[in-house]
Amino acid sequence: MPEGRLVSMKDVARHAGVSVGTVSNVLNRPDIVSPDRRERVEAVIQELGYVRNDAARQLKLGRSRTVGAIVLDSGNPFYGQLVGGIEAAAEGSSLAVIAGSTRHREQRERLYLSLFEEQRVRGILLASTGGTRDLVEGIRRRGTPVVLVESARNANGGSSVSVDDVAGGEIAVRHLAALGRRRIGVVAARQDLRQVADRLHGARSAAAEAGIEIEVLEADDLSVLAGRTAGEGLVARPRPDRPDAVFCVNDLLAVGVLQAFAFRHQIAVPEEIALVGYDDIAFARSTVVPLTSVSQPADLMGRTALALLEEEIADPDASPRHVSFTPRLVERASTTG
Repeated sequence: MPEGRLVSMKDVARHAGVSVGTVSNVLNRPDIVSPDRRERVEAVIQELGYVRNDAARQLKLGRSRTVGAIVLDSGNPFYGQLVGGIEAAAEGSSLAVIAGSTRHREQRERLYLSLFEEQRVRGILLASTGGTRDLVEGIRRRGTPVVLVESARNANGGSSVSVDDVAGGEIAVRHLAALGRRRIGVVAARQDLRQVADRLHGARSAAAEAGIEIEVLEADDLSVLAGRTAGEGLVARPRPDRPDAVFCVNDLLAVGVLQAFAFRHQIAVPEEIALVGYDDIAFARSTVVPLTSVSQPADLMGRTALALLEEEIADPDASPRHVSFTPRLVERASTTG
């Protein structure tokens, strides 16, 4: 074979002295091929290093075996757990998962959506920035199902899976209020994201219910570094001006705040300031002061999203389903000492 050229099915047929149809049957329906021919074809496949073009085969069959997953931030362990759930469910169905991270950028979300549609993926699981509704509608109309993840409802007619983030914000602030904390700061960034806005709404609702006010501390990003900067701002305040509790809208922010507090033991957690995060990433339990966090079932959300996608593929005319999980508080030493 010429160097650099892929071996084709015709090459295998010619070397084995059989028809292309026989090679195809060996690959797809070996039970109807006589043992001697099957062995001869398999030997040539091994000798020439033939690799089947499964993408073309799946297109002929009408449905790919690849699922596209688009998440907001692959640097956030929550999304790693989410994709892990998708992959675990996909493995049981002999599906492959290709994942892309938008880093909260609408332009990159549009790029991944377009690329996945061009690749004729089986379907798309999308944690959206919220700005691509028009593109998602077009993709669905052209026949590729899209299931939204972390969205309470899919405005484009498909199914969705989410967590009640309003309830999550309420859970965090109610916990702090029950501990007697009366001055609560909320570290937040990207309030344009539905998840952040809902968590902040829930925090405000619980604070009003408890008769206390919250102070929103705007961070530059939803990252550890941004949390550390916010924490350093609190350290720099005179003690009487500091909150006695802080709720961060994700665990990465909370880890950064905790780092700022722990540096040179400047603020004792939880004695001076109690701290609550959100997501309950694996690292939350092993921080210098184990972090109390609002837990959402990332793995289960990923598995459920793929199940909803398969339901839609099996029956495109069925009504879409919207699955919402209720978060729960996992108490650790950052609030309970």
